Amino acid sequence: MSVEYEPRATAVGEARVEVRRQLEIWGLGERDDVADTAELLVSELATNALLHSESRFRLTLTAAHGILRGEVRDAGGGRPRVLDAGTSESGRGMFLVDALARRWGCHQDGSGTTVWFELDTCGCNGCGRW
Repeated sequence: MSVEYEPRATAVGEARVEVRRQLEIWGLGERDDVADTAELLVSELATNALLHSESRFRLTLTAAHGILRGEVRDAGGGRPRVLDAGTSESGRGMFLVDALARRWGCHQDGSGTTVWFELDTCGCNGCGRW
């Protein structure tokens, strides 16, 4: 699944709805641990895209071999940093991604940046690892 969003306040909520819809299509909607975490991580990455690049962003989800992969690509050139969660109301997005994802990373491609995360979907530790 791949959807592009305009840089507007409603885009994050729209992306969350699309994640849940797609996971239900793939039969993962009943797995609240996967679906809720995927929605949260997409929300954090989409929010970062809007705050830091102020550009359109593309959400891509794939699921194969026990792994759900979410990617958010924007036109910004910055790299995300994991900050201490602390007590601040903002700046904790990548802390959550780092804490909840099986693994995550980012890469710059052309004039944009893609930040991605992976979650296990088979309900066991270590499945789908290569």
